[in-house]
Amino acid sequence: MFVWGGVFLLAGCSEKLDPQPATYSKMLTGETSKSWRLTTIQILEKAGVVESIPLPANNCVGDDLYVFYAGTEKRFQVTEGTRKCDSADPDLVVENNWSLTNANATLSFVVPLLADIPLPFIIKKMTTTELSVEIYLDDDDDTSYRLLFSATSQ
Repeated sequence: MFVWGGVFLLAGCSEKLDPQPATYSKMLTGETSKSWRLTTIQILEKAGVVESIPLPANNCVGDDLYVFYAGTEKRFQVTEGTRKCDSADPDLVVENNWSLTNANATLSFVVPLLADIPLPFIIKKMTTTELSVEIYLDDDDDTSYRLLFSATSQ
């Protein structure tokens, strides 16, 4: 009898825990928006990384910003950085939407180097500062492309 009474007493005095785990969406967009920079493109086959192409921040492609906006509309933009590959290029490269499916960790968004429509990327790693996504562009080929992004302070 004493044991049961002690259990109920302890249960009545405990605080209700309400954990707020970081979600993919919040890591991706921050509170209102978050900018990412494409830092590396990796080409992978069954044996592993075949080629790794770094995109330094002083490169005309490597300084472009991929901006994910929070909110129900899930806006997305790619903007030119300070170095344009062609001086006639517009400042706004892409404006579209992004989508996220938590069940299979799929993030769909436009990567101008690959296509002008949103592509479904598999999230390989996501933290508040790093994003790694992968895609297979050909069903008959085991080659995949992994894109590595870093969050920016802009």
